[in-house]
Amino acid sequence: MTGRPAGEGRRAPIEGAERDSILCHCLAANLRARPDHTALTVSRGEGDEERWSFGGFFDAATRLAGGLREQGVARAERVVLRLEDSSDFALAFFASLAAGLVPVPTSAQLTERELRWIVGDAEARLLITSDALAPEGALPGDVRILASEAFGKLKAYAGAPFLAETRAEDPAFLIYTSGTTERPKGVLHAQRNAWGRRPMIEGWTGLQAGDVMLHAGRLNWTYTLGVGLMDPWSVGASAVLYDGPREPALWPALIEKHRATIFTAVPTLYRQILKYCDISRFDLSSLRHGLTAGEPLSPQLLAAWRAATGKELYESLGMSEVSTYISSGPSTPIVAGSPGRAQPGRRVAILPVEGGAHPLPPGEVGLLAVHRSDPGLMLGYWRRPEEEAACYRGDWFVGGDLASIDENGYVWFHGRNDDVMKALGYRVSPLEIERVLAEHPGIAEAAVTELEIRPDLSVIAAFIVPKQAGSIGAEEVLSWCEGRLADYKRPKEIRFLTELPRMANGKLLRRRLAAASAGG
Repeated sequence: MTGRPAGEGRRAPIEGAERDSILCHCLAANLRARPDHTALTVSRGEGDEERWSFGGFFDAATRLAGGLREQGVARAERVVLRLEDSSDFALAFFASLAAGLVPVPTSAQLTERELRWIVGDAEARLLITSDALAPEGALPGDVRILASEAFGKLKAYAGAPFLAETRAEDPAFLIYTSGTTERPKGVLHAQRNAWGRRPMIEGWTGLQAGDVMLHAGRLNWTYTLGVGLMDPWSVGASAVLYDGPREPALWPALIEKHRATIFTAVPTLYRQILKYCDISRFDLSSLRHGLTAGEPLSPQLLAAWRAATGKELYESLGMSEVSTYISSGPSTPIVAGSPGRAQPGRRVAILPVEGGAHPLPPGEVGLLAVHRSDPGLMLGYWRRPEEEAACYRGDWFVGGDLASIDENGYVWFHGRNDDVMKALGYRVSPLEIERVLAEHPGIAEAAVTELEIRPDLSVIAAFIVPKQAGSIGAEEVLSWCEGRLADYKRPKEIRFLTELPRMANGKLLRRRLAAASAGG
């Protein structure tokens, strides 16, 4: 793929859309072949639905892009998005791309404190939000807030559509993900990310023109923006998203109503559907298969889903820096307990934990690495050059997952080399939670890790050493976390210790926390 010279943009309907642009990759062919076909349906329940055609969405996004450029935001500057799971989120994201800006999706669950930190770290120029989610008071730096009324006026922008010329290596979007440090880090992706998603079609999703993809995720998550919107649109399929109250029986009802052919969620949601609703009451005959990512899929859950529905669940393993790159799929047979093999065209290897760039032989456990030539690989960590450099070994990018590869090419996941946790599919840094807990005046020390409640369920647990024994209780700790941490980051289990388990050199032994609390 070759880049084109970066111009200021053009104000005409798209022609020859095979440019290096995520927006064009997703929508260009559909504008010619099926402009009136449904691209997006947003369901709010009780018959309340919003539908967008490919042509209508592209026109709205490019006109909104023209309005954004009128705000005086320069090319490649950051625009933070904090919106509900409505079409506004999708429009703001793709319009920012069309304008040559860099959207920064964020979760509506973030506290105002967390939001302000991201806005400041990204050096954003705009925050697009709703009245309900708008922060109180001004934001750090020269940041304009476009809430409901102002954003509504931009959506009604009467000027000509705008579409910036972009090259493959131009920045596209910036996402924040928890890592091994106490603050989230920004992962900057390029416009070539669209090309990097192509192996997922053959190796995982099996998407085809005419498919209807129902994704259960929220739009701030790249799992939803990518798999839920970009991937189906790139082949001419329709996307269905939901914006409303959520409970397990909702999802099979939506599959039945919209005749969804592919359903995508995290394993936890599949487990809840099987546990809390009678799935036999729903007509799932349209469903070809399900997709799952974000957490390991247990063989027990896979077997239970197959027994209840007669459908397959294709798993994938990925990371924010690359998206999914290991998977099973219609062309890659499932091996229970393994997330699958490297997708067609991907190059992966297992490298020694202690260092070096020479791949280990089959069966040996080490760090899972992807070749740095992968077009889906990030441009880099946002202004974190030392962390970025530490992830590269020669031609390989190492994300921190421990794994092995068997003689048939199947990957076997062995957890994280660092202590990053998974909560409902989100990566959560224990250091970030510990920093919040350490601010409590009654806490002397705090450590956070995942705690296994049963073989198929782990929760975030906080282990607390009070300044005075018995001076604080679990409810006080949980209350302290409210307003300071997003719900998915908050500990679900609180345990008290007299001291934290440490090595002789003072290093915390996270893996001994559960045993220490059990032993009193």
